[in-house]
Amino acid sequence: MYLKFIKPFLDFILSFIGLFFLSPIIILIWFLLLFIHKSNPIFFQKRVGQYGHLFTVFKFKTIKENGESNSFLKLLRKTKIDELPQLINILKGEMSLVGPRPDIPGYYDLLEGEDRKLLNLKPGLTGYASLKFSNEEKLLNLQDEPLRYNDEVIFPEKIKLNLYYYRNVSLLFDFKILLKTILLPVYR
Repeated sequence: MYLKFIKPFLDFILSFIGLFFLSPIIILIWFLLLFIHKSNPIFFQKRVGQYGHLFTVFKFKTIKENGESNSFLKLLRKTKIDELPQLINILKGEMSLVGPRPDIPGYYDLLEGEDRKLLNLKPGLTGYASLKFSNEEKLLNLQDEPLRYNDEVIFPEKIKLNLYYYRNVSLLFDFKILLKTILLPVYR
């Protein structure tokens, strides 16, 4: 009952409230990024959604066309403020506040056996595995072969953590994940 009715209702209401209250900040960031990029400051990318269906995720661009960044763009990425446009994805019903993070094709869509149960969940703005790997970018930058490390170490661990979430999803568990996500920058 929680996954089918309560969670989608809460996702819609909370994302609507979030967009309402955060819209001045989102609009300000949009204008600042428009000035920095001299083009649309929103990044669009196909990601794997619920049941393996592809959808377009929205994020603020944090890398310039020439591949460079600056301290403001790095701050947006580090604090995850670049993810705020995904509240629109949640409002549209493509994502949830809490769930496995949406990944690019070639990962979740290729899961087999028991692991495919993760595709029953909507991808989330935050998730159980993303708490553990909140420093994933930094961790990958330390590796000689980051793609291999992701594929052989990080991704399998994310699968385990997300399966744990799948088996234990509840209002209380979601609330704990949201609270830890909000407090995470304080403890980093």
